[in-house]
Amino acid sequence: MSTDAGILVGKGAQPVYLLPRLANRHGLVAGATGTGKTVTLQVLAEGFSRQGVPVFVADVKGDLAGISQPGADKPKLVERARALGLEDYGPEAMPVVFWDLFGEQGHPVRTTVSEMGPLLLGRLLELNDTQEGVLNVAFRVADDEGLLLLDLKDLRAMLSFVAESAASLRTTYGNVSAATVGAIQRQLLVLEQQGAERFFGEPALDLGDLMRADHRGRGYVSVLAADRLMQSPRLYSTFLLWLLAELFEELPEVGDVDRPKLVFFFDEAHLLFNGAPKALVEKVEQVVRLIRSKGVGVYFVSQSPLDVPEVILGQLGNRVQHALRAFTPRDQKAVRAAAETFRPNPAFDTAAAITELAVGEALVSTLDAKGTPGVVERALIAPPAARLGPATSEERQAVLAASPVRGLYDQAVDRESAHEQLTARARRGESAQGPGPAAEAPAGGPSLGDVLGGVLGGGQPAPGRGRPAVGRTREGIGEALAKSVARSVGSQIGRQIVRGVLGAIFRGR
Repeated sequence: MSTDAGILVGKGAQPVYLLPRLANRHGLVAGATGTGKTVTLQVLAEGFSRQGVPVFVADVKGDLAGISQPGADKPKLVERARALGLEDYGPEAMPVVFWDLFGEQGHPVRTTVSEMGPLLLGRLLELNDTQEGVLNVAFRVADDEGLLLLDLKDLRAMLSFVAESAASLRTTYGNVSAATVGAIQRQLLVLEQQGAERFFGEPALDLGDLMRADHRGRGYVSVLAADRLMQSPRLYSTFLLWLLAELFEELPEVGDVDRPKLVFFFDEAHLLFNGAPKALVEKVEQVVRLIRSKGVGVYFVSQSPLDVPEVILGQLGNRVQHALRAFTPRDQKAVRAAAETFRPNPAFDTAAAITELAVGEALVSTLDAKGTPGVVERALIAPPAARLGPATSEERQAVLAASPVRGLYDQAVDRESAHEQLTARARRGESAQGPGPAAEAPAGGPSLGDVLGGVLGGGQPAPGRGRPAVGRTREGIGEALAKSVARSVGSQIGRQIVRGVLGAIFRGR
């Protein structure tokens, strides 16, 4: 529940509230399977929504979609509300937007190949250093040749062009071997077979559509259908990492705010760090540390605190720890690690309590008004007001029909880009032209001055970018595509700058 005192997480000897103005100090929800992590996640998401804070959450098991429907007056929940003193407790649905990378259970989520960039794409494709270098060359040549990389067929065409033009490109860009290009193409084929080709294209996602509020001032909860996505864990983790990178890049510095501009829940957090090189973990830690100044709170959800690297764990100020089992030496280490992260409560032994917690009970510590971690409380978690469990297909369709972004992303658009332009060049027998054309805007597009103004801050911002979309009227697909076009035009100049910024952050090797 949400009150003037903040978001009620639960109650032990005293109520424990999460203060909205400190919610961008990030957090952790941990615990063994079946101990109540998903319920806690839903309680927090509902609380943020009532505070007017938009939320993004991945629905890994398919049981978070029920947040779009009012809950039932179940005796257990009513009894829990009474025990916590919640006199106004009752069923309530949250405003929800459903998303799906595959476009089956929600609005499609797309980005362009250019916006993803070679560094994150290289991680997604599991490329080695040499292959990653060739991918960087392909992006650079595309910039210099004025070619737009929007979808995977554009990237395939660009790689083929680079391989065929290797002799003429060697003095400017270095050696590119056909064998390396072939290896990258094979990885792209694997990615396509996993369904990732639907993720790349237009209209590309406008981050403003993740930061909306309804007519009552409640933040929309963006629920990403991730049950199928979890079958491709590399795609899942890279997508969420890309989303964090985009938020970091697009949002302005705001410092300390009364409430976050967006709260981002990263479920199954271990997938981000499993097998990740040390340099990448360090850069993720850097982004987690810096993105709070953009007004974004990041909450990791995982089975054990050991799933999150220690340097990142130290950045998570708000903690909810459900029960852990101490059957193995690693389990015992996790219990000790979890206990040591809390400010001790003299009323009980923290390590012992972690193994004794019942379902729906957790150790909770949040930051107080001075930003100091509070004494850990053994608390009963507040009951959610929305439904616990999935939504039916009919209910999901009704939510989609009333969605504030209905019609914006549902139809893919394939405009002229690198694939079409290179095909036309091949017919004319043209080869690489060398650096130069990248600064020219496509016919009918924004002028160079407009692009520079948008990229460097000298002009008006692109519509809907970098600000909450409270009260925005529904746009048509034409406007959504226009924004995507503007971003792609910006990629000819601006994305080269942006890749330098993201390169400093996400250079994984």
